[in-house]
Amino acid sequence: MTQPDGGMPARPSSNPTVDRGPIHVESQTFRRRRLVDAACSIPLLGWILWWLPLIWSGATSPVPASQALIYIFGVWIGLAVCAARLVNLLNRNGPLGPTDQGQGQ
Repeated sequence: MTQPDGGMPARPSSNPTVDRGPIHVESQTFRRRRLVDAACSIPLLGWILWWLPLIWSGATSPVPASQALIYIFGVWIGLAVCAARLVNLLNRNGPLGPTDQGQGQ
């Protein structure tokens, strides 16, 4: 669209005033974000641990089913314990406030 006088519209300022927040993040907020990151990585860790025995194809004798089931359920229980521990640590700090949620991250 053109302006009524036929000229070009005004260009926005090249230096917008955007509040980028503090440079230093509180240690409690930083710790909480790292705990959330760790909780989000648990499914990936479980996927890697469950597929890890497929990489070990160099075994000369097949692995007994009992050992495979012990491994699978051991990984499953270990992941559940890790998730429970992370939830406990996250709940200890209290719920996220409006400033802790992070915009667009």
